[in-house]
Amino acid sequence: MTPLDRPLRRELQIADRRYTLTIDPSGLKLAEKGHRRGVTLNWEDLLNGDAAIAAALSASLD
Repeated sequence: MTPLDRPLRRELQIADRRYTLTIDPSGLKLAEKGHRRGVTLNWEDLLNGDAAIAAALSASLD
């Protein structure tokens, strides 16, 4: 297995918008292409079930 020791970026398209998904050792981030702000999710939040709460709070702040 290859260790995740640096950011891995991939582009994807959802509906008619392009997004950048960044996966790194601290978690993942999904942001609209060309924008810095996006949804960030830490691995710890995902593992202990806080992912839905974190995503909802982040969305409510935007």
